[in-house]
Parts: sequence; structure tokens; C-alpha cells
Amino acid sequence: MKKLIASDLYYIGVCDRRIELFENVYPVPDGVTYNSYLLADDRPVVFDTADAAFTEEFLLNLEDALSGRGPEYLVISHMEPDHSASVKALADKYPAMKIVVNARSKAFLEGFFPDLKNETIVVKDGDELDTGSRILKFIFAPMVHWPEVMFTYDAAGKTLFTADAFGSFGSSNGIVCDADGFSALIPEYRRYYTNIVGKYGVQVSAVLKKVSPLAIERICPLHGAVLNEAEIKVMAALYADWAGYVPEQRSAVIAYASVYGNTKRAAEYLAGRLSEKGVPDVKVFDVSKTHFSYIVAECFRKSHIVLASVTYNGGIFTNMETLVREIAHHGITGRKFALIENGSWAAQSARLIRGILEETKGAEFIGEPVSFRSSPKPETFASLDALADELAADIINGN
Repeated sequence: MKKLIASDLYYIGVCDRRIELFENVYPVPDGVTYNSYLLADDRPVVFDTADAAFTEEFLLNLEDALSGRGPEYLVISHMEPDHSASVKALADKYPAMKIVVNARSKAFLEGFFPDLKNETIVVKDGDELDTGSRILKFIFAPMVHWPEVMFTYDAAGKTLFTADAFGSFGSSNGIVCDADGFSALIPEYRRYYTNIVGKYGVQVSAVLKKVSPLAIERICPLHGAVLNEAEIKVMAALYADWAGYVPEQRSAVIAYASVYGNTKRAAEYLAGRLSEKGVPDVKVFDVSKTHFSYIVAECFRKSHIVLASVTYNGGIFTNMETLVREIAHHGITGRKFALIENGSWAAQSARLIRGILEETKGAEFIGEPVSFRSSPKPETFASLDALADELAADIINGN
């Protein structure tokens, strides 16, 4: 069904509550939305489409919102198939509709739909489109998070269409959240940003600067809820921190890889000691139980990261290696790390983990790695006490 957002702006997207893995990687226990919008001006404009599994539902929503008219334009913000897979069906249904793209997205459009017949309008950064009572301005946002991404700004409606930026995992009950509902979704906004967009902090900072002078009362992303003014202020501040890799909280996240519980004992002991020393909100994760996307999000949130791993087949335990490489891949900068390793005959996971993390910009290491064989001994706990002292002092008193 269509949902009225403003006097002439409709939500015509869909909720996917059946999907288990977004992009076949990230768990979405509460599903995800594929957002599309209709600006019902004199010359109606559709913003993006929907995933192929929901083409029919998307077209029905659009038809209901159009009330017998046909769309004049389709604006493509982002060519990833969860938003563009229904373009061909939409174009076939409305052959007079013009497709508004930039040069990069036109190349992608031709790659996905080589037999598309509709006229295309290729726009440049800053170009405008007159739809009757509205003038739409196109703002390029390359690598947020694909190279062809562009925002669209409706000055009269004070609305910014932001492609995947300001999106979230989860399918809310309704496209506009109340205050409590929005607050509850912030962890999923964080997990979405850090894992999907997080690598491109420089590009995100650049587009935030480009749109900062605009009067914006509403943000319409391609995933998650439509944001109002109060929510925009919260998200803009968070995006500025995330894009600058500024930790939201001086605290520690501890992730461990343990096969028989001995490395877990060391990690849990350290967590307890940190809490006793006044470090707030210490988070502990078992990498074999918690998907790396949740831990990566917490690594963006915290200032200090402790990684504890058993040595496995002469290397890093499988799930820990995935996490470490994801931390490095997402370009988290300026974090402080501490390492714990275990190995019954050749403990060397700390050396290997450090080798990966040293590639990240601004990485620092607190103390010496705590190394033990098989199970923690009294001297192991003494080393963990010393590490807890160093970490707590740096977290509480450091810069």
C-alpha cells in the first residue's frame, strides 16, 4: 500500500521480513526495507524501485499512488539490484517514462538492462529538474557506497533523498518512527553504516559538507525509516563521528575465539577487571557466536579493542581472522588494541593479528600481548591484571 509522507510525497516501497542475510552476508533478524518514493507533482517522479522479489508489490503501490496518472520520470539514486531490479518492469509498464541517471549509473543501467528502450536523461552534479511546482537538484555522492550514488534535493519540500546513506537494517512498523522507535533502531543504523558504508569515511564527510548548507526537514533513504528534523540532528552527529572514525565512547570491546573455554576464561577475567577499575560498558563477544558485523559496529563505537585468540592450525582461529580482516578492511582508524593469545604448542596468533592490524591507520597497541599455553596459570592472571591496569588508565585518563 502507498503511505502518505507529505502532501504530495508517497512512500511506495516494501518491507522484506523474510530475508535472513542482507547481501547474503549480514544477518537481518528484523528484515529490511527497499524504499521507493513518488513525488506526485505536475510531472510525477519515482525515486528508485525495489528488489526483484517484490516487483509486483512495488508496481501495485506505485499504481495506487499515481491514481490513474503515469510517471514522467524515474530518478535512479543507486544501481544496486535491491533498488534497481524492478527498473525493467517499471519501464515496460510506462514506456513514456524518462529515466534520470548520471553518466556512471547509465553505464551500470546498460550493464543490467541492455535492452531498455526508455529515454534516459543524463545529469551532472548540481543539475536541476523542473517537475512543475518543484525544482529537484542532483548532488553526487560517489563511493557512498557505490561510485554512481547521487542524492536529490527538493528545496520546496525541504526533503533530501539520500540513496543508501542514512539507511538502516530492520523493517519498522510504518515508515515513520516515533521517538522511542527511532532510538531503539540506532544500533541497526550503526551496524548498517559501519559495515556497508564505513570504509568510505572520507567520501561520507565530503557529501555531509556538500549538503550542510541545505534546509532539510526530511531525509528519505533507501533502507529504514524516513527521518524527521530531530532524528536528522541525531544522525548527522553520528555520521560525522562515524565518517571521522571518532569513537562514541571511551571503553573497551573484547572479542575472543576459544575452542575449549581457556581463552574465554582469560577474556572474561580481563573484562571483569576492567569493570572493577571503572571502565564503563565493557562489551564481550564470542566470535563463534556473534556475527562479525555486530562486533565491527561495536569497534566503531568503542575507543579500545581487545582481541583474544587461540592459535589454530598454526594461525589465527577462523572466525577471529574474519573479524580482524573486517576491522582492517573497513578502515577503522585511530583505535588502540590489546592482544591475548593461547596455543598448546606454538602460541602465535597475537603476532599474526598484529601484522594485519598494523595496516590500519593510527593503530596503537597497549602493553605486551598476554601469551599462555593451553590454560591460564597464576602468571597469566598476573599479566592480565597488568594489562587491565594499562588499559583502564588509558581509557579513563587518556586522550
